[in-house]
Amino acid sequence: MNSVNTNVGAMVALQNLNKTSSDLSTVQSRINTGLKVASAKDNGAIWAIAQNQRSESGALNAVKESLSRSVSTVDVALSAGESISDTLLQMKEKALAAADTTLDTASRVALNDEFKAMRDQITKVVNNAEFNGANMIKATTPTTVAALASADGQNKITVAAQNLSLGGGNVTVADNSTIGTQTAAAAMIATINTSIANVSSALSKLGTGSRALTSHADFVGKLQDTIDAGVGNLVDADLAKESARLQSLQTKQQLGIQALSIANQSSSTLLGLFR
Repeated sequence: MNSVNTNVGAMVALQNLNKTSSDLSTVQSRINTGLKVASAKDNGAIWAIAQNQRSESGALNAVKESLSRSVSTVDVALSAGESISDTLLQMKEKALAAADTTLDTASRVALNDEFKAMRDQITKVVNNAEFNGANMIKATTPTTVAALASADGQNKITVAAQNLSLGGGNVTVADNSTIGTQTAAAAMIATINTSIANVSSALSKLGTGSRALTSHADFVGKLQDTIDAGVGNLVDADLAKESARLQSLQTKQQLGIQALSIANQSSSTLLGLFR
């Protein structure tokens, strides 16, 4: 039916043009954001899954930071422990020299002074082996490291503190030990040997803990990369595909405008019937 009141062709053309314009707006949004699912409005299920994975990835940042701090704390303790072990070796050398019965008094005094200086150096090393307020080798309030190992905070990697202070469980040399006499020097050799063995064992435990923390930090980094890649697969737009679609929709929009113009002109042809 020919009517000036109802133009069905124009209505159809307008519907198609509106649909094209809506699709074009969607493509432009994807190009602008780089995302095919930028909000729950785009795809509620996929957006919810992506948000959960983003939460997991964000939590892993805290895990990585905890592991990094813990590695640094343990490594500081290891460095201090190695210094203490080297000092004990030097102390053993001085004690062995002082155990010589033929040593004159002046030499014995000199050896004893060097021994005491080395002994006191151990205390200085222990007191300074601190990172971020944590000291793993100090006798008073030693810090046991418990690093986060999972995003839910339920799992942890623990590295036990190792007391390397003078007169402690590992370094059996007392804080007032001397080698001023041949007898004291001879007895000190056995004490230092025990301390050396104990410190070596303690450093082995710290080293094992440091390797465990470093290894897990590497794993967490790879896990986070995998999660981020998975989120990208879910929500990222294929820009090459969207570019091609943009060109297609722009052409379609121009054709839709032309079709609407033609449909709008159809009513004017009715005027010819009344001439």
